[in-house]
Amino acid sequence: MNTCVVGLQWGDEGKGKIVDILSESADMVIRYSGGANAGHTVVREDNEAKFALHLLPSGILRGNIPCVITNGVVLDAEVLINEIAGLKDRGIEVSEKNLLISGRAHMVMEYHKKYDRLSEAALGKGKIGTTVRGIGPCYSDKVTRMTAIRVADLLDLDVLREKVFRIVELKNKIFTAVYNDTEPLDPQQIFDKCRLWADHIRPMITDTTYLLHKAWAQGKNMLFEGAQGTLLDLDHGTFPYVTSSNSSAVGLPAATGLPAKAIDRYIGVVKSYTTRVGGGPFPSEQDNKVGDTIREQGHEYGTTTGRPRRCGWFDAVCVGYAVKIGGIDEVVMQHLDTLHGLEELKVCVSYHHKGKKLDFFPAEEVVLKDVECEYVTLKGYNDNLREMTSYSDLPEAVKTYVKTVEDILGIPITMVGVGPGRAQTLSVPHT
Repeated sequence: MNTCVVGLQWGDEGKGKIVDILSESADMVIRYSGGANAGHTVVREDNEAKFALHLLPSGILRGNIPCVITNGVVLDAEVLINEIAGLKDRGIEVSEKNLLISGRAHMVMEYHKKYDRLSEAALGKGKIGTTVRGIGPCYSDKVTRMTAIRVADLLDLDVLREKVFRIVELKNKIFTAVYNDTEPLDPQQIFDKCRLWADHIRPMITDTTYLLHKAWAQGKNMLFEGAQGTLLDLDHGTFPYVTSSNSSAVGLPAATGLPAKAIDRYIGVVKSYTTRVGGGPFPSEQDNKVGDTIREQGHEYGTTTGRPRRCGWFDAVCVGYAVKIGGIDEVVMQHLDTLHGLEELKVCVSYHHKGKKLDFFPAEEVVLKDVECEYVTLKGYNDNLREMTSYSDLPEAVKTYVKTVEDILGIPITMVGVGPGRAQTLSVPHT
């Protein structure tokens, strides 16, 4: 069975832990979108080790399972190499035996990061709130085409050198003309970095589209790992406060070269509340003591950037929308332990705008930022859930909360998270 794990909110839902758990029975783990702006945190029970992954698929911690980075990812080679070195220092080897990279993937370059910094600074209060890691500018060059560099270009350094010098010259002119920048980038220094990157990752470069089709034909169990979340999808998220790729389930075919029918099961991951980073509308946000409590108890700070996340009640309207467009079959609810100690819990069940109930998640920012949430209120709980090892052990208030969300979404919640570790993910029985 081929499975896709995707976030149903604004990212940071805990997809990495679920991929790590499911990878135990997978033949291959595939990262299909985003860049080093994504961060997955995985905790291993054997030594309580905590791993923060940014580009490597979460299945890499299994060691012997082939992991794949497809054409939909924008690759920051420097981040990847440092990440590989960090795992090696902790006893986990990464090589062409367990990591393969698409030659069609586009590369994040130094001038992408510089453009990101200059652009965000120039936008001032109107900035998007990016991670300033060059992700958007890299995807922009992918669309522009003639200013793009792909991973396969590392295989021919003579051709790559010509590209780097030509592109850097153009970028320097743009930086000077548009942003009055007076510190031009050195194309030779950038090319020298490319040569070092090539030495490290050249053996891993392959045609991953061919690789995945071959695995599909052989009946391999493939596990696909999304990055960010559905509400950050470039086409279907809360535009313009989104990421630069199709981070929802609908982006998988274009990002891998496999048809949609190759996927048998779509698993959506949510938190038991809602968070987002950066700007943009957030209907159920609690910019108050409740939000502060959720942030501190849930350690809601970015894996990649350390930025504090905005926090609020669970929003079943936006999650329901994500379920619909992603064709989600089942949901995993994480971070139930974070809500302990709150006297009451709320779930947003509908939006109202100018006195009218909305039938669907609005696409327009001007509408979404002004909607009012209609909530159902449920009893809270004080129990420490982290010590509980079975769903049947959970307090009735927790089960009621899970069942309420499940009924609103109309699809089963099959697992719940009561802590960061592998063993703290409990199966939810259904009769």
